[in-house]
Amino acid sequence: MTGKEAGHIDHASPQATPPRANAANPDALEVAPGTAREQLEGWIPQLATEEEIRVALEKAFDYRGDVTITRKDGSKIEGYLFDRRSGGTLKDSLVRLYPKTSNEKVSIAYADIAALAFTGRDTAAGRSWEAWMKKYAEKKAAGEKDLSLHPEPLE
Repeated sequence: MTGKEAGHIDHASPQATPPRANAANPDALEVAPGTAREQLEGWIPQLATEEEIRVALEKAFDYRGDVTITRKDGSKIEGYLFDRRSGGTLKDSLVRLYPKTSNEKVSIAYADIAALAFTGRDTAAGRSWEAWMKKYAEKKAAGEKDLSLHPEPLE
């Protein structure tokens, strides 16, 4: 495919506008738009339907804390979910996690999951640029001289 079909533009044409010409310029914005983060810590989703299982496991993949998975055989495993592979069926889909108690990678099929809980502390919560700027402004308003902000310990 070539030409206009492939997205090429005729630069000699007076109607030609470069790609993304109408996109927002982040340098011209006072605050660039960010993304909203859900508060998932402590959440125990309902896993009644296939769609609910898939949505909950996608959120668990984005979560920056430990989750606890209860298998259908009753066994539980707590750890950090670092990968998911979505297949056509729940049996063909799986999650991979690092258990809290070992460095071994464990794979669990979606079909074997009875329950999911977001049990660990979300290490990314409250660590946005906006949160950092708020702390900086509070220190500055209080008249503090050392305006450096140091990271909080994770545990």
